[in-house]
Amino acid sequence: MTDTGAKRAAEAVEQAMTGAARVLRTGAERDWDAVTAGRLEWSCRATAEHLTRALFGYAGQLAGRGRHMDAYAPCTLVVDDGTDPAGLIGVLETVGALLTAALRATPPRVRAFHPFPHRSANREGFAAMGVAEVLLHTHDIAEGLGLPYEPPGELAEFALMRIFPEVRPGPAPWPTLLWATGRAGLPGREPVADWLWSNNLVLPAGRLTLEGVTPAAAADLAAGGDGGFDWVEGGPYEGTREAAAMTLKAYETGVHRPEFGLFVLVRKEDERAVGGMGFHGPPEEDGRTEIGYDLAPSARGNGYATEALRALAAWALARPDVRSLFATVERANVPSQRVVARAGFRPVEVADVGPEGELLAYELRA
Repeated sequence: MTDTGAKRAAEAVEQAMTGAARVLRTGAERDWDAVTAGRLEWSCRATAEHLTRALFGYAGQLAGRGRHMDAYAPCTLVVDDGTDPAGLIGVLETVGALLTAALRATPPRVRAFHPFPHRSANREGFAAMGVAEVLLHTHDIAEGLGLPYEPPGELAEFALMRIFPEVRPGPAPWPTLLWATGRAGLPGREPVADWLWSNNLVLPAGRLTLEGVTPAAAADLAAGGDGGFDWVEGGPYEGTREAAAMTLKAYETGVHRPEFGLFVLVRKEDERAVGGMGFHGPPEEDGRTEIGYDLAPSARGNGYATEALRALAAWALARPDVRSLFATVERANVPSQRVVARAGFRPVEVADVGPEGELLAYELRA
């Protein structure tokens, strides 16, 4: 079976690196030490050397298969003194190839250390960071050398939909990525001074792992795909697809907060997805947010929903901006009523939870 996720990630880095090398070679005769790279304080040479270290580091983290979860592996790449720009471009192509090879070889659920913002990333995260590094720093060097450079929009979109989940899409992906990283203005938006990209949140939950769904994965799920997950029979169920569509809409309208989005429940023993769980949106002014979930029929009756709900509720209620969690369950859905009860939710009287009392309301307070 072809691992389409690995293929897509590797090809994105490969395409970004090929385009970058083509442009940079047109300026290889220039003195890269004497020219500042765009708006950066680094020279073009220092910027290129930074890019080699970033790509080498990402490849090493993935190759380590999660052995380094507290910090980067204690090694780096050093370019020999006196290496000319043409040689430096060759080094960039080499470390780009190392990253693409690591992406092709890394299983989808493997995570390794990266500090922003939850201290880990999966292969799609590292691919998106690699693409962003290549596009942005090629832009910086090209701007310093006076070279024209505009990468394909789909590469900028690849990065935006995976590591910039709170950035509302603009008229075109490349100008949006430049704006989001403080490199250019965008009509109708305030300039960006400080920024960080954001890998997805992952939470342990007993026999499960709750993996935050990126806008890219949400778009695939909403369109009938698997979102990059290996699902058990009958999954993803309709509620998960509906939640993915809600996540995608929130992203497209600029109100998405990824930590209050959709999570996929992945079973640790075989790394198969069994269901979805998440929030209907960020907490309101009173600190209340609604939570929902579903499981594939073949995964029900095993206590997975209870374990996941306890873990997600504990994480949410430990935050200062969340004071209570709210859930509604169909009156006829007795198993789901038992799930919320086992997770500590209590029945509450609410007037607007459905016609003729079809829904029961539950709350869990901090």
